[in-house]
Amino acid sequence: MRKLMFVGLVVLVAFSLLEAQSTRNARHVVPTGKGWGVEVPRDIAPLVVITGNGINYHGGPVIKGTMKAYFIWYGNWTNGPHASDSQTTVNLLGSLFGSSGLNGSSYFRINTTYGDNSGNVSGNIVLSGSTTDNYSQGTGLTDARVQSVVSSAITSGRLPKDTNAIYFVLTSSDVRETSGFCTRYCGWHTRGTISGSDIKFSFVGNPDRCSSACEAQTVSPNGDSGADGMASIMAHEAEETATDPDLNAWYDSGGAENADKCAWKWGPTTGTVGNGAYNQTLASRHWLIQMNWENSRGGGCDKVLGGTFYTQ
Repeated sequence: MRKLMFVGLVVLVAFSLLEAQSTRNARHVVPTGKGWGVEVPRDIAPLVVITGNGINYHGGPVIKGTMKAYFIWYGNWTNGPHASDSQTTVNLLGSLFGSSGLNGSSYFRINTTYGDNSGNVSGNIVLSGSTTDNYSQGTGLTDARVQSVVSSAITSGRLPKDTNAIYFVLTSSDVRETSGFCTRYCGWHTRGTISGSDIKFSFVGNPDRCSSACEAQTVSPNGDSGADGMASIMAHEAEETATDPDLNAWYDSGGAENADKCAWKWGPTTGTVGNGAYNQTLASRHWLIQMNWENSRGGGCDKVLGGTFYTQ
């Protein structure tokens, strides 16, 4: 999916339209990275790796081995307009993507059920570098400017060039993404050619900018609604990047990638959603993170590899 994620009722409407479209001409629907599919004027001829689990393989590569994550903190992450535009958020998300967070967890290992003709996703992801960007592209980012932010971080040497990685552009709450942040999506992922290499990157904004659209709860398990909201969005984008990095590997007949199929679905939680609920404990902290689609046992949304499937 060239772009991604969740936006409350807007996404529900988008998926309703998507379902109607896929019924009419399913084989022509491909992901955009924003959480919905689009028709293309050619046939897609899936190659078979695993079938019968509600999601199909379309021949492209997956990311194998340990996937690295790089953070680009764009804007003001010291004392921005919301309390979550802070180093507390920086530290919380750093711990989630650290070696004892998502990395190798039973949750992220759901992605090991996806592969290509040379191997499967490892289920490992580790934060391997971060940098800051003080509004180099202004407070209104187009999709192209997001790529420019990533390109600048790489070409300047602030981050290494890594084709087995996801680069997150993480924006403070005063930054707009003009193609639809807060109205059509909360985050997205895609790929681009940067310095001659296939680089995968993602946009995720601080959801405190639009809590009613991009956050399940403002009373959050870590006392930081921005960080806790971003955690689920970033996990979503990371697992889709692992299984569909070039938008030509794993997605269903409607163009939905694995995390799209479970967006805003939590399974059983400790506590009530909206009042600090959580469903994962990672890096010694509690998090509310959406489920992911397991490509086995007929397919379904679960919180851990091999766990119980839930529909909400």
